Amino acid sequence: MALTQSVTLNSGEEMPLLGLGTWQSPKGQVYQAVYDAIEVGYRHIDCAHVYGNEEEVGDAISKAISDGLVKREELFITSKLWLTFYSRERVPICIERTLKRLKLDYLNLFLIHWPMGFKDDDDTYFPEGADGKWAQNLDVDFTNTWLGMEDVQKKGLTKSIGISNFNAAQVERILKVATIKPAVNQIELHPLNTQKDLLKALKEHGIVATAYCPLGSSPPPENAKSGLSADRPLLLQNDVVKKIADKYGKQPAQVLIRSHIQRGVVCIPKSVTKNRIEANTKVFDFELTDQELEALDALNESYRFCPFNIQGLETHRDYPFKA
Repeated sequence: MALTQSVTLNSGEEMPLLGLGTWQSPKGQVYQAVYDAIEVGYRHIDCAHVYGNEEEVGDAISKAISDGLVKREELFITSKLWLTFYSRERVPICIERTLKRLKLDYLNLFLIHWPMGFKDDDDTYFPEGADGKWAQNLDVDFTNTWLGMEDVQKKGLTKSIGISNFNAAQVERILKVATIKPAVNQIELHPLNTQKDLLKALKEHGIVATAYCPLGSSPPPENAKSGLSADRPLLLQNDVVKKIADKYGKQPAQVLIRSHIQRGVVCIPKSVTKNRIEANTKVFDFELTDQELEALDALNESYRFCPFNIQGLETHRDYPFKA
């Protein structure tokens, strides 16, 4: 049975409030994870060009459709423009590669992954400059990138377009040039990083928030270019979260997911374990009180599991998390 709770985007599309994240889902495991997710009722899969696993995701989607588990029109598939395709004329190249990998004719949502550009490159995600750091592209502004996003939506390659990791000022800059308003801003969101001001600004503009790292984040693979903080608090073991979970006979992860969904925030927890994928769906049969939501918010310390402040990126003129 499909999970049915959704939010209506400003594009008119219905976006399921719960989706499966695929960041850091290893090759050899992500295929089964996506198939299992669809089998237990997920209809929203979150992908990205840079994750390097879209071919397996596409294989799982194709298999689920051919097995009669789901129809394409019942699925909501998100992917993201990578930073080496930042100029307007290169946006179609990226989405067409993603569509080929996913074996799809269109996406439901396409996001600019970060408000920072890398040097144009078709062969590597992280081109290096002469200084050994990742080569930045300062010749193209993300407002120009946005026009490329509008181009691919008008061509029918995606139903909706949006942004990811944009701060409030950057959202305003997009809105000044946009003829198509962003439908979504995907941001790191959890009780340790509530981003209340940004959420308020998004709501005022009719832009839906999607929460990534909603459960915190597990350690990255050794030597991974993930930008994850090295010393991470264990959100799932937080006493406040555990106390609320005990009250409802739920798991800490379910409480965290519920806290987002209850506020109308889309939530995309990642897992490759079937019992966890299924457990993460058990969030529609209880409701947190206002006091419990406030207690979770009180944990805020503006902590980012994914600051992406490596290889000199924190010096980029459009780095979104500057003080």
